Amino acid sequence: MSESNEDKLRELLQKAMPPLGQTELQRDLWPAMLRRLDEHPVRVAWFDWALLALLGVSLGFFPEVIPVLLYHL
Repeated sequence: MSESNEDKLRELLQKAMPPLGQTELQRDLWPAMLRRLDEHPVRVAWFDWALLALLGVSLGFFPEVIPVLLYHL
């Protein structure tokens, strides 16, 4: 590629991708994240408890499945 083509390509790339400007964060995001996590406590839906109970009952009736489940973990 000749120099003029390289210069033209460089110019086109600079037009297509302007400089990012300020890339540093203005503030620390971790305290805001901790506040957000404290606002909404973790809730487990009733359906999840039902699935867990079904799994427990199933393992009680079919204990030979336990090694298979452990293998897949």
